Amino acid sequence: MQLALPQIQAHLQKGLRSLYTLHGDEALLVQEAADAIRAAARSQGFTERSVHVVSGAHFDWSEVLAAGGSMSLFADKQLLEIRIPTGKPGKEGSPMIQQLSQTAEGNDSTLTLFILPRLDNATKKGAWFGALEQYGVTVQIDSLDRAQLPQWIAQRLKLQGQSVVAGQDGQNCLQFFADRVEGNLLAAHQEIQKLGLLYPAGELTQSQVESAVLNVARYDVFKLSESVLSGQVARVQRMLDGLQAEGEAAVLVHYTLAEDIRALKRVKDAMAEGKPLPMALREQRIWGVREKQFERVLPRLSASRLAQLLQNAHQVDGIVKGLKVADWPTDPWQALHRLALRVASACAAKN
Repeated sequence: MQLALPQIQAHLQKGLRSLYTLHGDEALLVQEAADAIRAAARSQGFTERSVHVVSGAHFDWSEVLAAGGSMSLFADKQLLEIRIPTGKPGKEGSPMIQQLSQTAEGNDSTLTLFILPRLDNATKKGAWFGALEQYGVTVQIDSLDRAQLPQWIAQRLKLQGQSVVAGQDGQNCLQFFADRVEGNLLAAHQEIQKLGLLYPAGELTQSQVESAVLNVARYDVFKLSESVLSGQVARVQRMLDGLQAEGEAAVLVHYTLAEDIRALKRVKDAMAEGKPLPMALREQRIWGVREKQFERVLPRLSASRLAQLLQNAHQVDGIVKGLKVADWPTDPWQALHRLALRVASACAAKN
């Protein structure tokens, strides 16, 4: 059984299952979901808790299996928590998880909770994860997109009795807040709590938010790709500054930008040869959010424009590796800024 994160509270109020699995890479949301399950378990008499962290190929699964099948020594009911930080239980772990999943069904004395990182599609198709879905409840916890962040902040403020002003000024305030905490949800949560300590319940002003909220944003080089293809010029500049400040390797940033340009060029060339866009995208293994972005921007990009951007990427590759290129900055990050903004501007342009 699969549940979305917003459904978990309503589910727990109706009654507990004996097996739960949380998987995702957003630490705050995973922690809150796990806390909700633990609290519901305590209220139902699961007062004893044991935690097992699966580390390495030589982990002793027999101890976990014994704990899952044994009665608690000190309480009528127990919570068995199994954390697999790598998301890879190993050859021995796979059959053990399948066995645990089967024995968990109908076990009123033990509630088993698995906590996993974000899993790829291949892993989710494995037999052990299939058993977790078949015999229990699985909750996939995804990271929040930048577009979702202002509304999430507003909801969290509301929980502590606070809000921003109505109308566009309030939306601008939430956007400012989101810019300061993007990519760092745990810190965002802490900044929201800080506002609750600094100011009374009620409406927050822009100046109060600006003076209190620290710049704790953390940027992901792969999220940079989404911003570039979306034509978000201002955000691209902010992300590049953040990546540089965090010590990200310029070569990795260049690779990400260059790979997008190469992929756009390959799809454009395939279309010029008569292939339908969906087929060209599949051949280049482009799907999901990236597929929608390619569908939007490709009509805006001519073959000559893409050829020029590809040449620019080649020039910046040399700069990142220490070469000098005429009419380009010698500093790698300045060159990356120019390349990224050229691509983002081209993606934002309308016919």
